[in-house]
Amino acid sequence: MHILMVAPEPIFEPRGTPFSVVGRLKALSDMGHMVDLATYPLGGDVTFPGLRVFRTPPIPGIRKIKIGPSAAKLPLDFCLMILTLIRLIRRRYDLIHTHEEAGFWGTVFSRCFGIPHVYDMHSSLPQQLRNFEFSKSVWLHRLFVSIERWMLKYASAVITICPDLYDQVKRQSPDRGSVLIENVIDYAEVFGAVCDPGQIQNRHALRGKCVALYTGTFEPYQGLDLLIQSAEIVLRKHPEVLFLLVGGHPDQVRQYEASVRSRKIEKQVVLTGQVPPHEIPAYMACSHLLLSPRISGTNTPLKIYSYLRSGIPVVATRILTHTQVLDDSVAELTDPTPSAFAAGMLRVLEDPAHAKRLTRNAAALSERKYSTAVYLEKFRKTLALALERGIS
Repeated sequence: MHILMVAPEPIFEPRGTPFSVVGRLKALSDMGHMVDLATYPLGGDVTFPGLRVFRTPPIPGIRKIKIGPSAAKLPLDFCLMILTLIRLIRRRYDLIHTHEEAGFWGTVFSRCFGIPHVYDMHSSLPQQLRNFEFSKSVWLHRLFVSIERWMLKYASAVITICPDLYDQVKRQSPDRGSVLIENVIDYAEVFGAVCDPGQIQNRHALRGKCVALYTGTFEPYQGLDLLIQSAEIVLRKHPEVLFLLVGGHPDQVRQYEASVRSRKIEKQVVLTGQVPPHEIPAYMACSHLLLSPRISGTNTPLKIYSYLRSGIPVVATRILTHTQVLDDSVAELTDPTPSAFAAGMLRVLEDPAHAKRLTRNAAALSERKYSTAVYLEKFRKTLALALERGIS
């Protein structure tokens, strides 16, 4: 097929939805489809066989887009909507595949041009307004609820990325063709390049250290404050542990560097800032613990799936964002408090047999439910469903 994909995201930046978009592009390319991607003027280049990238013109003063809803997205989305229309006028596509808020104009254009539409629902748009405190307007929230229900009603098929979103779609549109496709793609394969773990060990003086690794964004819901407070507790008993925190924009890194200095643990907590995606597997290979200290949210972090197949024990908070995928047999789950998270890390560090059981069970779960083969089969099912349903 020839598919028009619309992604209102900086493609590519190393964070949640852009990772997911690139995973979709790689899968479509591997299936032999041709894809035209319409997206923002921000982010690095991506290249796959059969992929063409069309970007909106740069907008003066907008060089970065924060995670979640923002005023800066309004002019970018308007330009992206126009670019989508131009692409649809210039050629006939077999399918429109939209992400996030692009589902709104994707639904309109799908009906205008008579093209099936796949809506990739990475999150609930009204829930984003609330979680990121974009606006306290009750009317705006109600408007987004209505828009989301309308998009779900008229999409040819809906992709959801976690059980919570899947259940939400089933409640709102029980007759809609919704498919749950977790973001299990191995991004080391997607980006191709390989990094030697020895390079990471030398770069951060990790040899002989017991490394506890966090990777991801540094947004408040990720629980970095909880992690640093729990690290202080762990280090009192095990000063040989090195906490390696990978990610974050420069201003966020400076903020947390100040926090660890105030606790006098700056020699045992290393903040790297953002690193190229292909280096993440090498960081994991150098580690003895993988950490996910989230304190809120319902979408499962992408890193959880790579954590499961890593062979390294995982410590995570016992909240829905984790428990819809993880249980006590595959990860050390704790209450989202510094003392509980520290206790979880200590248990894994001090009980090698327990750690081994966790990693063995995690690998089995990953192979059974979250393999690349399962991902591709679900994606094929979604495309077939959209074509079968056509325009609602």
